[in-house]
Amino acid sequence: MMRTPTRVITVEREYGSRGGEFAHDLAARLGWRLLDSELLAGAARAAGVPEEMAAKFDDQLDPWYYRYGKVFWQDSLYSTTGPCDDQIFDCQRMYTLVRQEILEAAKQGNCVMVGRGAACALAGQAGCFHIFVYATAAAKREWFAKAFPDKANQADQQLAASDKRRAAVIRQFYQQEWCARGLYHMLLNSAIGFDAMIAAAQGAAGLPIAASVSVAGQVVSR
Repeated sequence: MMRTPTRVITVEREYGSRGGEFAHDLAARLGWRLLDSELLAGAARAAGVPEEMAAKFDDQLDPWYYRYGKVFWQDSLYSTTGPCDDQIFDCQRMYTLVRQEILEAAKQGNCVMVGRGAACALAGQAGCFHIFVYATAAAKREWFAKAFPDKANQADQQLAASDKRRAAVIRQFYQQEWCARGLYHMLLNSAIGFDAMIAAAQGAAGLPIAASVSVAGQVVSR
């Protein structure tokens, strides 16, 4: 059976696994667009708000009391005086717009997307290949200590809290378990190194193996 050529790769990652850096290098190696913080920027433009505001909602959920109050705003009794959904920019609105950015980018193809539920939004779509990057606790702890030396003694708590938030976002907006193996075509341990990870991803996705390309001056998510 003929396989649809891969035109989109999504990369989900444990915090501290360096999955964001891998995605950046993979996009450069393929000569594809990288969509990481760019997804947030696109959502901000669509909503007409500053990019900094969208960044604050990244991997976050609206507080329960806010969601509870929003039910009343949307109630028909208050709908004539309350704000409309498209006038409110919150986590719900941002992730709705991010999902639109993901779907639109997938139509264009030739892109690597980082996190933000892209694997869920594109689940089952032909031509999309989904990767989950993980690392050992020791490797993540070492990365955290180097990135945040003043908080090194809090590494385990901070790493766990970040992954918990990501999982909660995916559960809330996509009704999926963030680390469920069935969402992904490939699981990669970053301990093998970026070159080996890229070669493995290219081979599994049916893409030609290109020569190494260096990447500089880019903002990398963790």
